[in-house]
Amino acid sequence: MRRSKPPPAARRQGFFDPATSTISHVVHDPVSREAAVVDPVIGYDPASGRTDNRPADAIAAYVEAEGLRVAWLLETHVHADHLSGAPYLQERVGGRIAIGEHISAVQTSFGRLFRPGREFAADGSDFDRLFADGDRFRIGGLEATVLHVPGHTPACVAYVVGDVAFVGDTMFMPDYGTARADFPGGDARQLFRSLRRILKLPGHTRLFMCHDYLPEGRDSYQWETTVEAERRGNVHARDGIGEDAFVAMREGRDADLAVPRLLLPSIQVNMRAGHPPAPEDNGIRYLRIPLDAFPD
Repeated sequence: MRRSKPPPAARRQGFFDPATSTISHVVHDPVSREAAVVDPVIGYDPASGRTDNRPADAIAAYVEAEGLRVAWLLETHVHADHLSGAPYLQERVGGRIAIGEHISAVQTSFGRLFRPGREFAADGSDFDRLFADGDRFRIGGLEATVLHVPGHTPACVAYVVGDVAFVGDTMFMPDYGTARADFPGGDARQLFRSLRRILKLPGHTRLFMCHDYLPEGRDSYQWETTVEAERRGNVHARDGIGEDAFVAMREGRDADLAVPRLLLPSIQVNMRAGHPPAPEDNGIRYLRIPLDAFPD
């Protein structure tokens, strides 16, 4: 009797954006050449209001050079530190823009702040696909599973593709720790439980981060680790740290954190699946900057 062949191992390439310390990823099936792009970035200069497609162009160039067919543009959550490059890449290389189904909670919360107008439905319909917890989908011969991991935001998801997982902002490298949980709808207790869910994956599972901020004592950016390494050494969430201790630590740290530099423009764009607001009658698109709406 012939033994069935094991499923193909996922191939992955990271793209680091130094302006936002963001890592985007391309993951693909080496047999079918079908691919997904995770958390793509475009640049944004808040002083001039100019966008810059070069971070996404680097991803598109890689996709084209490798002969990949992009099926998915996957967002782990509504980012507060960069503008999504998903719509730009969709035009260049294709793919469906997807995010977790709880996006509507984020859209409703920030919709009250930014008052985006009647054309904004706040029901997730800006995205091509909304994933529920446990949903499965394919990237060629690779099976992917969606994990709802709230805490940083209500809509955070992780994508497990074979023996790799893309964890968004929920978790960082072991020497940096974990995400903040003080954004609207964030919750440190939920975050702890989401972290433990990720850490129940097999120990050899490779985890890929969305950010790295060079903690003290390290001089090179890193974004790949394993479940085993995180369980053994994560400074905030390693084995042996209980929920109450984590919540006290996380809430204490978050109380002293500054508002992210690009939060206001990023949220307005990213909650629309990376699309800026519609142009006004002069042909110019505008972002709103609410005054005195956030605590010091």
